[in-house]
Amino acid sequence: MEPCSLASLCVLLGLTARWAVSLSSYSGAGKGPMFGDYEAQRHWQEVTYNLPVQEWYFNTSDNNLLYWGLDYPPLTAYHSLLCAHVAQRINPDWVALHTSRGHESIKHKLYMRATVLVADIVIYIPAVILYCLYLSEGSARKKVATMLCILLYPGLILIDYGHFQYNCVSLGLALWAVLALGLGWDVVGSLAFCLALNYKQMELYHSLPFFCFLLGKCLKQGLGAGGFLRLLKIAVTVVGSFALCWLPFLSDPQQIVQVLRRLFPVDRGLFEDKVANTWCSLSILIKIKNLLSPETQLRLSFAATLLFLLPSSMKLLMQPTFRGFKLALVNCSLAFFLFSFQVHEKSILLAAMPVCLLISELPFMSAWFLQVTTFSMLPLLIKDGLLLPYVVTSLAFLLISTSLLSAPGRTSEDDVKLKPLFRLVRRCVPRLNASLLAKWGFTLSLLSMAVLSFMSAALSPPARLPDLFPVMVSLGSYVHLLGFLIYFNAVHLMEPAPSPKSQKKTN
Repeated sequence: MEPCSLASLCVLLGLTARWAVSLSSYSGAGKGPMFGDYEAQRHWQEVTYNLPVQEWYFNTSDNNLLYWGLDYPPLTAYHSLLCAHVAQRINPDWVALHTSRGHESIKHKLYMRATVLVADIVIYIPAVILYCLYLSEGSARKKVATMLCILLYPGLILIDYGHFQYNCVSLGLALWAVLALGLGWDVVGSLAFCLALNYKQMELYHSLPFFCFLLGKCLKQGLGAGGFLRLLKIAVTVVGSFALCWLPFLSDPQQIVQVLRRLFPVDRGLFEDKVANTWCSLSILIKIKNLLSPETQLRLSFAATLLFLLPSSMKLLMQPTFRGFKLALVNCSLAFFLFSFQVHEKSILLAAMPVCLLISELPFMSAWFLQVTTFSMLPLLIKDGLLLPYVVTSLAFLLISTSLLSAPGRTSEDDVKLKPLFRLVRRCVPRLNASLLAKWGFTLSLLSMAVLSFMSAALSPPARLPDLFPVMVSLGSYVHLLGFLIYFNAVHLMEPAPSPKSQKKTN
């Protein structure tokens, strides 16, 4: 079969998996009075359609911010307004002010699911296709296999089409930015990333690698040899795109301040729910929220995040290669997830996206990481009634990644890019078998995730420990993710300096 036909088949399989998951339950289904993220997205359509822009982010008699107040940047609000106009034409009751709260019906569910699918088809899926065809490594068949693995990544499908969100928009825009930078279109890449950041503020997880990569390229070129002009073009693009996105709010400083307060609600505390990061895991032993003031918690999380951001970011600034850029995206987003303030379990998708881009280069470790990220959201998925889609999509991804990309067979020191490290370790442990160690670790990891998944779904926790299984899932996931942070940092920091030919090609 021709590569074009295979690519079309991959897209068809990806769309089929998405729509199959969309037939399942969603966040807060039938659980008033607040319901869940599904109602939050519907309510934002109600607010943006019925109220003037100046009231979108303010608490008023018509906009109770305690009931799913808008807390994403302006592009999310504009997207909600667009969806609201379509919804109003189909059924005005779906976006009627006040009376539409908690609306649930089969037709409305189909409409909401369709809005995610359209966004996916327009933004995310084309970016995946073009990235795999033009920037992923290997033969045509390997590119198609990579495409299928990315399109069938369970985490994004389960959250967008099960739980209900529009991560495909922000991640898709970020992927367009990565694609543009990989092709040397720095201004286009800067514009795409600014749009991603103005859709979801969590894209800050990726901001430092974009900054360091672009600045590093300008410095490498020389500020007197065209580098300054390139930097100026990027700066104008960033300022101009932000100005356009925030234009309705720029006339009143209070509007800007209020939007920023909604985007960064520091009063919510260090963490919520059971998330697989450092602070939630550490709180099992030490109640950080009780011991430290909110201000100290904020400073501590900022310092820890910055500490783990710097090594990969500095390496990228000094050696701005495209492969290093992808590794820095992984390292920085993981550092944010593991150490930053007010992290949600769904934020792991921000680390999963750049790992998807490495799956053809590091198939074994990337496939393993992506399985862990999906598992880390298990308590949320069970709460939403998505256990069956979780099991099916996870097994399907495991089968595809291990068969098409031969992930378990790619465990040599060269394959995992740690040959220099193992050369040093072997001085102390001469008989160390890196490949066997990786395979055993992967097998035990899969077994532990399977056992915990079964326990979470089939067993009742002790009455004294009602959160036992979610805590075990988050703690197990945290240990995995911390190990992956160390691994991806090691790969990036040990990456050799690019040869003059490859550096010339990158520039």
